[in-house]
Amino acid sequence: MKTVISTKGQIVIPVELRKHDNIQPGQAFEIERVDKGEYRLVLTEPPKNQGLVDTLLACPVKGWFVSIESESTDSVDFSP
Repeated sequence: MKTVISTKGQIVIPVELRKHDNIQPGQAFEIERVDKGEYRLVLTEPPKNQGLVDTLLACPVKGWFVSIESESTDSVDFSP
């Protein structure tokens, strides 16, 4: 994917990547220079509740917690 640097030096992470990795506004990243023209962007703080699902699924009582399909709220009408 391609992106551009703004006049303020900001880089936009494309929406597809933000959705795929659940990147939220305010999350911190480190940028490392790998080589001339090559950089690495690393999330420095885990998303809130990261690992919670794994912890719940590791419950010693098998089948107590199960994964469910997430539903989109894009088509939900929240108007009163």
